[in-house]
Amino acid sequence: MDYVKNPKAIEDKSMEIIYDYVKDLGLTDDEVRVVSRTVHASGDVEYAQLVKMSPDAVQKGIEALDNGADIYTDVEMVRTGISKPALKLRGNEVHCLIKDENVAKMAKELGVTRSIAAMRTFGKQLEGQIVAIGNAPTALYEVLRLALEEGIKPALIIGIPVGFVGAAESKDYLMEVSPVPYITVKGNKGGSPIAASVCNALLYTDVKRNDMLFVEGKESK
Repeated sequence: MDYVKNPKAIEDKSMEIIYDYVKDLGLTDDEVRVVSRTVHASGDVEYAQLVKMSPDAVQKGIEALDNGADIYTDVEMVRTGISKPALKLRGNEVHCLIKDENVAKMAKELGVTRSIAAMRTFGKQLEGQIVAIGNAPTALYEVLRLALEEGIKPALIIGIPVGFVGAAESKDYLMEVSPVPYITVKGNKGGSPIAASVCNALLYTDVKRNDMLFVEGKESK
């Protein structure tokens, strides 16, 4: 059987197909890349209509990364999905405390989820950084609480928790009250691979050239 074997050719063809679903959405080139990555990661063209973002959110995220911002996430699955070569070349890092013993202890003592305890532990470290939530609505609510009540404002919130209990509501709340730029997905859909895909779309773009930096984890020429 004859089929496409080259990784670059596969990705290029995928993006060519996806472009038909995003080209008429009135997005900038950088926003098209972000939305296309969510479609690519999910295999679901409905994401083209479900991804929502505040004005300049993508550009603000790219600028933050370009200026050395790190990514703080709720679960290891998001961290695992973010491109290691892109992080290394750019010099950014990803942080996750979900397995931290002190976080587990705090969560038990307070009667809250580990995700809440993790974001609360990060606290002021989130200022000016990128927060990527791919699993827990409670983490997203806590990040918003920190921003609204304690004035700790990330450069960008990627809020894409998945599920049927609180996920859609937390994302609606993000769009309603967030004092900082955000990227999200309406409804129950989302998850760690989607949050990671948004991070990768931002990492792959060099704000100084407004161009793609990476293809298949390697620096493009």
